[in-house]
Amino acid sequence: MTTSKGRKRKASAPTSVPHRPHLLEWLKDAANAAAYVEAALEEDNPAGLLQALRNIAEARGGMARIAAKTGLNREALYRTLSRRGNPQLKSLAAILGATGLRLSVTPAAPR
Repeated sequence: MTTSKGRKRKASAPTSVPHRPHLLEWLKDAANAAAYVEAALEEDNPAGLLQALRNIAEARGGMARIAAKTGLNREALYRTLSRRGNPQLKSLAAILGATGLRLSVTPAAPR
C-alpha cells in the first residue's frame, strides 16, 4: 500500500482482537476455571462471580448442557446466573458440579 506521496505504508493491524473466544477456550481446562472463580470470589463482587460462572458454563458445554446436568431448566439457569441472580447454595453447588468444579472452604488471609 502506498500513500499519495509514493511512500510505502505498513499494513495496519486490527485495533482490537476479541478476547472471548480465547477466554472460553482457556476455561475448558478445570484448573483455569477454578482459578477464574477464585479470582472472581476475591473481588467480592457477586455480579462478577455470576458472570464468571456464566462464562464457565458456556465454555464447558453451554447453558443447555449445564441445565440438563443440574436438573434446572435453561431459563432458570439463565435467571440464576444473571446480574441480578441470587443462587441458592444447592443451585450453586449443582452448577459448579456440572462444570467439573466443587465448592471448598479455605482459611482467609489475615486482614
